[in-house]
Formats: sequence, structure tokens, C-alpha cells
Amino acid sequence: MANILVVDDELGIRDLLWEILNDEGHSVEIAENAAQARAARLRERPDLVLLDIWMPDTDGVTLLKEWSSTGALTMPVIMMSGHATIDTAVEATKIGALAFLEKPITLQKLLGAVEQGLSRSSAPKPVQPFISSSSLKVVDLGVTGLPFGASNLDGSTQIQQSFMLDKPLRESRDEFEKAYFEYHLANENGSMTRVAEKTGLERTHLYRKLKQLGVDLTRTKKSGA
Repeated sequence: MANILVVDDELGIRDLLWEILNDEGHSVEIAENAAQARAARLRERPDLVLLDIWMPDTDGVTLLKEWSSTGALTMPVIMMSGHATIDTAVEATKIGALAFLEKPITLQKLLGAVEQGLSRSSAPKPVQPFISSSSLKVVDLGVTGLPFGASNLDGSTQIQQSFMLDKPLRESRDEFEKAYFEYHLANENGSMTRVAEKTGLERTHLYRKLKQLGVDLTRTKKSGA
């Protein structure tokens, strides 16, 4: 499972998040301020950080800027706050935060954001896409250097897929992730074990992600997969 760093100055929030994420099988490190977060970031190399915005010494947005400017923002960061404005959330996203959770945080939203963050952390780094501004589509070059739908000499599965860029970010991201998992399911003949290995996800989290994205497993699932 993953190493997750929780940064929050409220003891109750830290304890609650530690308990929930620990029950999910993750290794959880906690920090109550920016100084402890910096130390934990260097010591533990977390796969994901849950970062509170309002803290007494250095606020979360400032710490996020610091990590971004020094090249230390190598992991997904999910911001948390019960008092932040929309402008603050937008600013954090522009700096590099993956998502924003408003307190009180529901269990469903927490686990959904963590799962999304971890899938982003463990997924292979994508090749920079070519963006056509006239058609608002992305042509994904993939790992072979060929667009989806082009001929693959090794006989691997070919999938034609394009993405509209004039949609909200969350919708576009879900569409990409759905196509990503459908591609790997097709290549692995529906084997959940092999897809889990390829994508770096545990089978349980993979099932949850596929269900969340609405992937039709009946088309690709084989017996014993």
C-alpha cells in the first residue's frame, strides 16, 4: 500500500485521518505544522500528502509553493480546509495541488480523492500530448509513439480515443482514466491481476476505480482473471 503524509494542526483531524487511512491498509505519517511536514517529506518520501491550508506557522499554500519552487513537489498533494475561499482553492490548484477537500471531510470524498491521487502517483508518466486548438482534441502518443488507432507492429490492442478539452477538468480526467484502464484491460485480456501489476494498483483499489469510472468489465473479463 501507500505511504501517506497527513499535515494538519488539529489533533482530532490528524487522528481521524490516520485511523481511516490506516484501516485502508496505508502507512500514515502525521505532522502538525510545516516544519514537521518538511522533515517527514524528506524522511518518508510519501506517495501522497493531505495538506491543511490554515496552520499557525506556515500555511499550506505557502508550503506548497515552497515544494513547487524547490522541485520537491514530486508527489500528489490534496489540500484541506474548512474556511478557504474559492480563490484559495484555485490558487492551490494552479501551484500544483491535485484536489481540494472541504472540511468536514466525508469518508467517500476522502477515499475517492486519495485513490485518485495514488493512481496518479503510481501511473507511468505520460508522454506530452499534442493539442490541436482548432478541434480541441488531444492525440495521445502512448508508450509506443503511435497515436491510438495506428497500426502497432507487435499486434497489441489498438484503441481510437480522443478527448474534448472544453469540459470541466474532473470530467476530462475521468474520461482519460476510463480510456487508460480500458486500454490495459483489453491488452491483458481482462486479467485484473495483470492490469493491477501494470498500473501499480492493488486489486481492491483497481475494482473500486473501475466501478467509479463506469468501466464495463463484462466485455473483457475472462474466467480466472
